[in-house]
Amino acid sequence: MRKRLGSVGWMCPRVGVFVGLLFLTSPSLVTATAQTDSPRAYPALPSETPAEFKPARTGFEYDRRDVMIPMRDAVKLHTVILLPKGTKSAPILLTRTPYDANELTGHAHSSHLGPILNGYDNATDVIVEGGYIRVVQDVRGKYGSEGDYVMNRPLHGPQNPTAVDHSTDTYDTIDWLVKNIPESNGKVGILGISYDGFLPLMALVDPHPALKVSVPMNPMVDGWMGDDWFHNGAFRSQNMSYIYEQEATRRNEEKWWSGYLDDYDLYMNGGGALGDLGRAHGLEQVGFWRKILEHPSYDAFWQEQAVDKVLAVQPLKVPVMLVHSFWDQEDIYGAMAVYKAIKPKDSSNDKVFLVMGPWHHGQEIEDASALGALKFSSDTGLYFRQHILRPFLDQYLKDGAPKADVPPVSAFETGTNQWLRLQVWPAGCPSGCVVRPTALYLSAGLKAGFDAPKAGDAPFDEYTSDPAKPVPFRARPIQPVGYSDGFTWSQWLVDDQREASGRTDVVSYVSGVLEAPMKISGQPVANLIASTSGTDSDWVVKVIDVYPDEVASQPAMGGYQLMVSADIFRGRYRKGFETAKPIAADEPLLYHFQLPTANHVFLPSHKIMVQIQSSWFPLYDRNPQTFVPNIFWAKPGDYKKAVQRIYHEPGHASFVELPVVANQ
Repeated sequence: MRKRLGSVGWMCPRVGVFVGLLFLTSPSLVTATAQTDSPRAYPALPSETPAEFKPARTGFEYDRRDVMIPMRDAVKLHTVILLPKGTKSAPILLTRTPYDANELTGHAHSSHLGPILNGYDNATDVIVEGGYIRVVQDVRGKYGSEGDYVMNRPLHGPQNPTAVDHSTDTYDTIDWLVKNIPESNGKVGILGISYDGFLPLMALVDPHPALKVSVPMNPMVDGWMGDDWFHNGAFRSQNMSYIYEQEATRRNEEKWWSGYLDDYDLYMNGGGALGDLGRAHGLEQVGFWRKILEHPSYDAFWQEQAVDKVLAVQPLKVPVMLVHSFWDQEDIYGAMAVYKAIKPKDSSNDKVFLVMGPWHHGQEIEDASALGALKFSSDTGLYFRQHILRPFLDQYLKDGAPKADVPPVSAFETGTNQWLRLQVWPAGCPSGCVVRPTALYLSAGLKAGFDAPKAGDAPFDEYTSDPAKPVPFRARPIQPVGYSDGFTWSQWLVDDQREASGRTDVVSYVSGVLEAPMKISGQPVANLIASTSGTDSDWVVKVIDVYPDEVASQPAMGGYQLMVSADIFRGRYRKGFETAKPIAADEPLLYHFQLPTANHVFLPSHKIMVQIQSSWFPLYDRNPQTFVPNIFWAKPGDYKKAVQRIYHEPGHASFVELPVVANQ
């Protein structure tokens, strides 16, 4: 949900290219000239020197209108409206953002529209395809908009006693747009990625009648269960800098500082807890950080904000296309959680659409022919934009447009690298197959297989987890979260896991060589029987595709260990996420949790590996392995080594339940 700007500063990762991609201007206008300069229509903030906005020249003539749209509480929101010259009756595409509408619609040095909208030339494959009025708005409290900013502002209710929220702001914005843009045809679509993808979901709560379609891509949905802030109770340490910069000032002028080349060293910070690191950076002056410190468990604060739970009780009025990335390094939980929540209400199978691609966070709107070392034999992002997104938007927004030939589920199948058209999810194939939950057992001798463990085999494997030397989540030095040149944050979920598999504090169970392809479609489920000598523990489970030692078509993939699905679980929540409880030391206990969605084929000659470890640092904060009420305030003496055991014996069988696709 963030993008590194140079060495400091954050913004949404791909919202700029997203704005450019979806302008969709009229082909008849691509050879004209740009408008003259136009002044900004909102007042300068106290810290800002007033200046005029100077749009660069583009390859066609367009109008830019900067307006301040009044909300129902009289707060005005800065909004940029871009219209191709000659537009007479066109639909509106709206994106609401906390990342500066001016920045996203104005800074470039090019004669083409794509780069004008934040500098990505590869968006031009869709830009010239015609006819939308593009609107980008600063959310309340950010950049040119008035009011106060609240991170992921909750809906009106227990967490928000005011009369306004993102739902009402969207309603009021759409109402103003259709009444005050005479060139509009009265139809509005809303779309965005990440934080900007959370906002199209908020628009579905009491939607405006003119809202005809919503496209949330990689949306933030439940920040505690599996999106930006926590995963199953483990806090994502490296997000502290984003929280600081996003909330400290209206225009993100205040920058996080480090002093370390390697984030591993920064978040160790002398062995202290994150509460102390935050205090040293003045982070407690930021309201959202104080909320995180106060709510480490899944209490009402988090549950009442979970967007999937909110939408589950809302009427389904607006067609929705949810876009999910299999290797989304930031919001891998949200799109699938909303799909599960609202799809049961889609009785005619024509209101809720799902797209799943082989992408990192937001990669669907850029070149997506590869991700890290993986090659897909085609530009999967281009396919999505041209064959799925564009006809879908046209159907609902353009007058007289034909019905889109878009299936209810468009799922890329990794391993074989092909798109599937499905009626439901999970399905695995268009017809004639079923998904069968199948146990992949962890066995003695560090083997994985489909046969249950036998009596007489070694009952467990063990390793020592040391909080003073946590397992890095990727090779060091570990860079900060970032998207500018040289940053590879977006690729970490497809990093080769061989380095981890060679550590003594990671156990790796490996299957035999597969003689036939095996496909999984859905969410693997970890069922660990494990013990710890401490009173708290984290458990990281990874399902890995192990490539053969030689891959003729891609030599670099020889022996590669590719994570297909992986996540972390904080043991203190074994009995329930609402309340943390200590773990009984040295007692075999069940840890049961879902891993992220996969649609993957393990090919013949490959192997399946399951890796287990007890830290994933500094992506997630260290568990002291001694139970304390709030890990954010753990003391150095609370961090202790622990002996971890993974059991694999009759009555104590550990396994990963795989959603295996089989013929009926």
